[in-house]
Amino acid sequence: MASYGRFAEVYDQLMQDIPYDEYVNWVIKNAPSAQNLRLLDIGCGTGVMLEKFIAQGYEVAGLDLSEEMLMMANERLANSGKQVLLVCQSMDELEGFEDLDVITIPIDSLNYLPEQSQVEATFKGIFEALKPGGHLFFDVHSLFKMDEIFMDSPFTYDDGEITYIWDTEAGEHQHSVHHDMTFFVQEEGTHFERFEEYHFQRTFPIQQYLTMLAAAGFEEVNVTADFSEDAPELDSQRIFFHAVK
Repeated sequence: MASYGRFAEVYDQLMQDIPYDEYVNWVIKNAPSAQNLRLLDIGCGTGVMLEKFIAQGYEVAGLDLSEEMLMMANERLANSGKQVLLVCQSMDELEGFEDLDVITIPIDSLNYLPEQSQVEATFKGIFEALKPGGHLFFDVHSLFKMDEIFMDSPFTYDDGEITYIWDTEAGEHQHSVHHDMTFFVQEEGTHFERFEEYHFQRTFPIQQYLTMLAAAGFEEVNVTADFSEDAPELDSQRIFFHAVK
């Protein structure tokens, strides 16, 4: 089973509750496009945030490991008359970018790296790609979400056109999870296509992320939680990091 293959076609419909505008506003508040023009969105997916960043005046590029997601992003941007550099590349092998003002890794994309060494390589590559004073924004699942909330599966969803059954189990690493999802997507009339997706995610304690960021060269890091300006608590679900080179 592949990750973000056929799933790319239904991703946007399933992610309508993601507060993308709040994420973009977080970036704008801390790195406005008037002073920080060049932005790379890592894990850009179907291009939703790329389109929003363009509307705010940023000069954007997108990077994703899924060719299917990039195809969807290209179609979205082309339909709105935008030409954007889209690169199929793993974030821990980042190359070809320099003197960037802003890099974002939104919506827990970083959690898809299975090894700590890959996270460290990602931070190092990002640090090198940013200009002095450049900004890194990313979010990750909290330990609470990994260890408690995700373990309450199975989760189900049915809106009449898309149905899924989502099972999880703890991974071999601490604070990791295997996601096994079975989808039924309506094609014509009463006909539904079935496909499966497998995802693996892993997170780390906040202090461990801070240590890895410091090792990459970042000295100024602000940590908040759950699309707010509040410090993380034990039951926070999503942890946000803003690092400055």
